[in-house]
Amino acid sequence: MDESIFAELSLIIAIAAGISIFMRLIKQPLILGYIFAGLLVGPSLLNVIHSVEIFEIFSSIGIALLLFIIGLGMNVSELKKLGKVVLITATTSLLVIGLLGYATSSVLGFNKTESLIVGLCLFFSSTIVIVKILSDKKEQNRLHGRVAIGVILVEDIVATIALLFMVAGQGGNGLQLTEVGWLFAKGIGMLLFLAVFSTKVLPAVSKYIASSQELLFLSAVAWGFGIATLFKLSGFSIEVGALFGGVALASSPYAREIGARLKPLRDFFIVLFFITLGQGMSLSNLSAAIWPALALSAIVIIGKPLTITSTMGLLGYTKRVSFKTGINLSQISEFSIVLVVLASTAGLVDQKLTAIITLVAIITIATSTYLMQYDDELFNIFDRLKLHFFEREITYHEHRSRGSYPLLLFGYHHGGHEFLKAFEDIGKPYLVIDYDPAVVESLETKKVPYMYGDATDIELLDELGIDKAKLAICTFSDFEVTKQLVKHIAKTNHAAVIICHANNKQEAIELYEAGSTYVMIPQYIGSEKISSFIRKNGLNKKEFEVFREKHLNYLQSHFEPAEA
Repeated sequence: MDESIFAELSLIIAIAAGISIFMRLIKQPLILGYIFAGLLVGPSLLNVIHSVEIFEIFSSIGIALLLFIIGLGMNVSELKKLGKVVLITATTSLLVIGLLGYATSSVLGFNKTESLIVGLCLFFSSTIVIVKILSDKKEQNRLHGRVAIGVILVEDIVATIALLFMVAGQGGNGLQLTEVGWLFAKGIGMLLFLAVFSTKVLPAVSKYIASSQELLFLSAVAWGFGIATLFKLSGFSIEVGALFGGVALASSPYAREIGARLKPLRDFFIVLFFITLGQGMSLSNLSAAIWPALALSAIVIIGKPLTITSTMGLLGYTKRVSFKTGINLSQISEFSIVLVVLASTAGLVDQKLTAIITLVAIITIATSTYLMQYDDELFNIFDRLKLHFFEREITYHEHRSRGSYPLLLFGYHHGGHEFLKAFEDIGKPYLVIDYDPAVVESLETKKVPYMYGDATDIELLDELGIDKAKLAICTFSDFEVTKQLVKHIAKTNHAAVIICHANNKQEAIELYEAGSTYVMIPQYIGSEKISSFIRKNGLNKKEFEVFREKHLNYLQSHFEPAEA
């Protein structure tokens, strides 16, 4: 039995990998490849999967991990920074798209509950697709990117509420008032428990846990699955518990790192979720779902961007920002599929609706991928058709400099406080990046701008806008980490001044060869002297290069190579 499952899993992963390579070549999201792989290995075609129950367990783990990581990103305090445009845009989209979805579904013959769930499914946009493409285009910190991500955050909150009501309707008996009341009371109790535990207990142990990356990973999995199980025992679903388990950690300084560590595990199980979803679909169901899916896809691809563009235009945003935000949200979410699968499991909707929503996801994600890739070209075409209708006379223009930091300090040890004094004298925005929980706690107490993360994480560096930084200082004592960071910055940003720390002369010479502008050696020059140099010369790279040549000549003349 075990050998059979392993053989099935190996063959399915191989097929999924092959199809995913093809999807990558045609620049389509890999999610589509996973669903197509599931359809291929399903009973309609190759009929590879026989251990269906085992794969459904894998699928449940994938959903739980997906929702847990979504919860980690739901820091509701971020909504205050994004302002009213996110709330108004999301609310308008929910009302308009929800009503259009409900009305269209009713015309197609679905009952009220099914039509309501369809309307919700059309409202949600894909976090994975949007964030991935915005990151690839380096537009996550642009105004339209920030608004789109803010709208997704509101959608996640709506999704949480939808999941809670889904639990109340389990069994197909509809939503009874007493069930909703009892569910609400239990929900409040669980939320109070999470609030107390996450604010009183977790902070006391999180610093110790975060001191080891393996311990951080294991503890995060234990917390997520433990809370999911606790919610299940309390009468909720595992999915709701996983989501709230993530939300409880969302405000933690280690939330981003936890998410990064869990993503590979999530990706593996979520692949199995979509494969299992695909294998459960038959070609006959898909053929019957084509026309309803096309009608619902038109609402998402056309109606949603028009709604968002019009709303933002009325709020005073430029037509380009409004248009690109609408295009970013022109697909349904992987969560839409999760929602309709859970609704089908709970007996709230007919199983054929799963095939329809899955097909809508395939159509809209594939289409929106191209729309987002070529949004500037599309805007130029539509702008010739006079899009002034979508723009008020007084507009809010985009400030592209927001979100980037010209001064970056990697590591607070080895004289970090001296560099912060120099940064404050320069008067430009700065950020400290550190991996030590004790340092993070100290920075938070001092209200110093910081980010907890791994300096070797390329995604983190891209998020920081390393390509626009003027000065990057690395005080890490780990030579290999420092060398890797210097190489990446030198390759990405030729104009940046790169200052780093070395333990000896040999390391210093290697760091100079890697692209460092200046290397500090405690025996030769300390942070206090170099920070004074920064105050005197600012960010003038030519002055640093003169300093660099003097230092390099000194090292080469005094350096004695080790004997072979």
